Amino acid sequence: MNWQSDIIKNLAWSDTIINLEAKQRVADRIAEKVKDGDVLGVGSGSTSYLALVAIAKKVKAEKLNVKAITTSIELTMVCSSLGIETTTLFEHRPDWYFDGADEVDPDKSLIKGRGGAMFKEKLIMSASPVTYILVDESKLVKKLGTNFPVPVEVFPPALLYVEAELKKLGAETTLRPAKGKDGPVITENGNLILDAHFNTIDKEMERKIKAITGVIESGLFIGFNVEVLTA
Repeated sequence: MNWQSDIIKNLAWSDTIINLEAKQRVADRIAEKVKDGDVLGVGSGSTSYLALVAIAKKVKAEKLNVKAITTSIELTMVCSSLGIETTTLFEHRPDWYFDGADEVDPDKSLIKGRGGAMFKEKLIMSASPVTYILVDESKLVKKLGTNFPVPVEVFPPALLYVEAELKKLGAETTLRPAKGKDGPVITENGNLILDAHFNTIDKEMERKIKAITGVIESGLFIGFNVEVLTA
């Protein structure tokens, strides 16, 4: 029995892709880097989706053996629909990782996590010797927090405590509501997301947020060795 249903075969991105042409250009650039035998860490978001589609075309045309370690259920299903084999950190370490970002500052610090997968994104990025961040120019900012809040993944019973501690750090917080369902967003790990708006984000803010009991992960990526690819 073939378990790949029409749902998987006909899978498409769930929302309108903003700045499609620019994202497509940078997706094509990342596909050029794929070599036979690569294990790829695959981030979440629309740019990663476009990159996977471009990579799948190259894999099929050149008959490459490529595996992917994904950061979300959605991208795992995309890999299945495209015929890209998936694996896990139990079996392989990624040769390199690619992902998008919500904001990138001049020091290559990032805000990520609008898709709610920042814990696994940070895990796979940490495990990868090389990371490529794929963005269009709208994501380049002079300081973090210019256009987007910092997503904070919270263990549900700790929600009010974490909210109070984030306020002590200077944040205004909102519980992120879901689209297409009643109630809040539920992350890949079954947790909630507080969106924290800061006037100033210093180099220690990632560590300060992570030190709060009940915080699973934040969307601040500060001090990672990344190469930023822009369209």
